[in-house]
Amino acid sequence: MGKAKGPQRNASAGGAEPCRLFVVRHGTTTMNVQNRYRGRRDIPLDAQGYQDAVDAARRLSDAGLTAVYTGPLRRTIATAQIIADEARVPDIRILHGLVNLDYGDWEGMTVEEAEVFDPSAFMLYRTDPEQAICPSGERLRDATDRILQAMQLIGSRHQGEAVAAVSHAVMIRLAVARIRSVVGEAWRAPVGRGSLTGFTVAVDGTIALVHAPSGGIPDSAPTSG
Repeated sequence: MGKAKGPQRNASAGGAEPCRLFVVRHGTTTMNVQNRYRGRRDIPLDAQGYQDAVDAARRLSDAGLTAVYTGPLRRTIATAQIIADEARVPDIRILHGLVNLDYGDWEGMTVEEAEVFDPSAFMLYRTDPEQAICPSGERLRDATDRILQAMQLIGSRHQGEAVAAVSHAVMIRLAVARIRSVVGEAWRAPVGRGSLTGFTVAVDGTIALVHAPSGGIPDSAPTSG
């Protein structure tokens, strides 16, 4: 596990239907509004963030969700709980592979401050996620492996089912970039707060992108994860 395999037909090996996985970006926080790197800081949703979660839950209300997963931070847990309540899923499941990128020294900084702090590391972050590392933080390729493994684990548990997983913007971007073999600055595509990104996960672990992020509130700049 760790790397998504190439796209296949929707049917998994042996004829089993794949898992339909909706990866949701959590709702707004005060640090989103300030456009600062949140990383592992356990900050809660603000009032707009709860509305973002409600909007995401409504968009998923007809999806037939059977399970809802979330990273371990309060902003993702709160978003997941609202989605689970709307879908009448009795509980949410915490999966640490969905946690945000560890931004290390950049955590709490604006984009401009991060660039000044370490220009060479920031240039790699902008242009080459397979080689970039956050100063005193996480390698982006390790974060990519981590979320893809989490998605494959969910898929292995829920073949033929529809599942939601709540994570963070940069993690969704990294997953999409690896699956689509995106290079250069294009990997930092917009992922709105409360948006949905659709995947299928086959029984053999193959992950395919079904639709790009939809809905949600866009950030003022796509660089802060």
